[in-house]
Amino acid sequence: MATRRGAMLGGLALAGAACVPFADDTKSRLEAKLRIVEAEAGGELGTFALDTQTGLGLGHRQSERFAHCSSFKASLAAMVLQLDAEGTISADEHVRWTREDLMAVSPFTTQRLETGASLRELAEFTQKYSDNAAANILLAKLGGPQALTAFWRRMGDDISRLDRTEPALNHVPPGEMRDTTNPQAMATTLARLLYGGGLAAQAGSQLKGWMHDTPTGLRRVRAGLPEGWHAGDKTGTSIWPGMGSLYVDIGFIEPPGRAPLTFATYYRAPETHDGMDPASEAALAQAGAIIARWAAG
Repeated sequence: MATRRGAMLGGLALAGAACVPFADDTKSRLEAKLRIVEAEAGGELGTFALDTQTGLGLGHRQSERFAHCSSFKASLAAMVLQLDAEGTISADEHVRWTREDLMAVSPFTTQRLETGASLRELAEFTQKYSDNAAANILLAKLGGPQALTAFWRRMGDDISRLDRTEPALNHVPPGEMRDTTNPQAMATTLARLLYGGGLAAQAGSQLKGWMHDTPTGLRRVRAGLPEGWHAGDKTGTSIWPGMGSLYVDIGFIEPPGRAPLTFATYYRAPETHDGMDPASEAALAQAGAIIARWAAG
């Protein structure tokens, strides 16, 4: 099993690293459409979709760094599930926290302040509803941001990094290295986790179920997919004065009759928005439609 897993991870590493351009007019036209979406939106669009069977990719600005925002929480949930599968921790361990641990966007931890919750529950609700306090509690329990960075390195990802906790990790002005990844690295990591043996089978199935049940991305990439395509994701958003606004969506797509895809999309708007900007989310939905056209051949 270890040898098979190593071979699968190695294959994905080669696929993600190589991703050399190939003579495909359809791919070239679709990548041109990604550039058009970016130009019409007025910001910067980073996109990478990976075919988990062939290792081929579709992308734009796929090697440029963008902030994770809350999208790191998918990997944090994966880490909890995998460490539990390996017996390193028990995801059923019950933990408590205080009112001082709560912050904005902490619906589950606020509701469960008096009773606490298991690590598994914290992982589920930081994935599904982006509970910030839950993410910080899990990071503190598992060894801090550096532990998640080490988990990514274990998956063969030498790009992604987490340096701070919520909410500071959302302050990532252009040129900042901390708390960043790039679209190709994150799409490849998701492929390893979900389809390349990076997670134990039950852990991978659990994570995919949580990602599918996550409601926050329904206006982003998934809004551009054909009806009936099975998919799941994790979003992130940063609206921080002085750095514009960043909208993130990463996840998986399982089109009928073909191998799954993973994707990582980032749209950086030059303006600082007062709230969620429909036009910025629509740029990610348009990227989703382009990815779907590529998947459909």
